[in-house]
Amino acid sequence: MNAAARKPTATAKSASKGEAKVVAKTATKAATKVAGKAPAKLPAKVPAKLTAEKAPAKTGAAGKGARASKPVLPEAEGMPIPVETVVDAMRPAYWDEACADLMKRDRILRKMIPTYGPAHLTSRDDPFVTLARSVVGQQISVKAAQAVWDRLAAMCPRLTPSQFLKAGNEQLASCGLSRRKAEYIIDLSEHFKAGRVHVNEWAAMEDEAVIAELTQIRGIGRWTAEMFLMFNLMRPNVLPLDDVGLINAISANYFSGEPVTRSEAREVAANWEPWRTVATWYMWRSLDPLPVTY
Repeated sequence: MNAAARKPTATAKSASKGEAKVVAKTATKAATKVAGKAPAKLPAKVPAKLTAEKAPAKTGAAGKGARASKPVLPEAEGMPIPVETVVDAMRPAYWDEACADLMKRDRILRKMIPTYGPAHLTSRDDPFVTLARSVVGQQISVKAAQAVWDRLAAMCPRLTPSQFLKAGNEQLASCGLSRRKAEYIIDLSEHFKAGRVHVNEWAAMEDEAVIAELTQIRGIGRWTAEMFLMFNLMRPNVLPLDDVGLINAISANYFSGEPVTRSEAREVAANWEPWRTVATWYMWRSLDPLPVTY
């Protein structure tokens, strides 16, 4: 394949300023590879040790024919549990404005957004359940996470902190949770029951303040906290760079499948502000059309 064949269809001239930078970078990579003067760029370095308290991010191939090797990032071995019917689900107040703005400024999203019609981000509006489900989904497949959650819901149908505390570690583990995850669920339940988290204040708190509070709970890392900001508080400008699905989608859609560093992903996402949550949601859809929720 020659270098011209790998260039994006839209030129840098017709793209936005941030997008033109991405197009130029893609063309440079292709040209050097064809000339044999330099090897393909390697993925960003990965932390030597993944901490146990961090949760998994979405997984998925970067797209048919993509050449990107799967980055190993923190919280990278799971996905949100498949979407359920959320009663009275509403479009976020900013969704339509965000979509219109993103389509004006980003040629990839201009084509992608109409593809998914009326689908949009939804919120379960239950902070405890959102966080508990995210803990359950850590380091396991979507199917396994759903099976474990179904057993937990059968044991604790009200899905309240008190019910989980009453069940205790042993019964939670009998539903398929690891011992450590059972401890995480118990710790989360204790935080909620004892009022050690400011649930009623989160809506008015800055994103980083919410993340700082949530990451004090065992089993909740930054990725999990960012998922909470997106799926529960529905914040419009969250960029979860530890999410392997987002990295893979940026690789497939903006770099012709070439490996992408966090820095390069951040450069692409600079063109999405202040709607990075919305753009990220559509990036996920490009890998898996089924919407998800927590």
